[in-house]
Amino acid sequence: MKTAAGVLGKVQATRSASLWNDAWRRLKKNKVAVISLIYTLFICLVALLANHLAPYSYKDPIGDPNLFSTLFPSLKFPFGTDQLSRDLFSRCIYGAQMSMSVGIVTAVSSLVLGLIYGGISGYVGGRLDGVLMRIVDVLFSFPSLLLIILIQSMIGRGLLGIYLALTIVGWVSTARLVRGQVLQVKEMVYVEAARSIGSRGTMIVFRHIFPNILGPLIVTLTFNIPNNILAESFLSFLGLGVPPPYASWGSLARDGYQALQTYPHLIFFPSILIFLVVLAFNLLGDGLRDALDPKMKR
Repeated sequence: MKTAAGVLGKVQATRSASLWNDAWRRLKKNKVAVISLIYTLFICLVALLANHLAPYSYKDPIGDPNLFSTLFPSLKFPFGTDQLSRDLFSRCIYGAQMSMSVGIVTAVSSLVLGLIYGGISGYVGGRLDGVLMRIVDVLFSFPSLLLIILIQSMIGRGLLGIYLALTIVGWVSTARLVRGQVLQVKEMVYVEAARSIGSRGTMIVFRHIFPNILGPLIVTLTFNIPNNILAESFLSFLGLGVPPPYASWGSLARDGYQALQTYPHLIFFPSILIFLVVLAFNLLGDGLRDALDPKMKR
């Protein structure tokens, strides 16, 4: 039995490796997806090195603090300065750190919670599946914005509140997706063969089911990250995001909107950064979806 299980595992591992190699080759042929991947990695690198790349502080004014003045973009200040004489370029770099951390951390957290919850529901099935999915239906019926505001009012305004609110709101749809994928994969021939030779449930899940649902999960992650970035920007625009003097792209856009008629550059630069990173993640997600779809081989 152990020999048969080992042979089946090696065959499945070889098949999975072949599929991933083929998907990587197809992804490299998609120039738009590759450019989007490079851009997203560049933004992530900028966010990680914000403390070293930003020429000025995100909270301290430049020059005399008693002489606040807003400057238009120039060679010295590429993005200009805001109403408190703070360098907008530096604040956008620190804003990338805040916005990207919110988008990635909340998307990964939602993915982990949804994977565990949906995986248990789909694999066990029966009454437990019915109870778990009814809980998901109840949570899914609440408006997302109302639920986020409710969670933040209980936890308090701040970065932790945003993390928890977006994670709690986002895992529900991921759990549904994982459950559907597990229900489909666990009926495959290779899973039945693994059961027939006496493989344990944990080995079936981690060796046969999880690798075959990993592709859709990666695609979902690339779409959830920009959705959470937009959600954080929207909350910051409403004044429910990170408190000042911390900067995120959403809070910078909110500050720029207040001076839209006199200093339009204050809203232009953070808004274009939000647009570009959301576009890049969505194009990357489209490329990954095509690359990981076996029907798209031709």
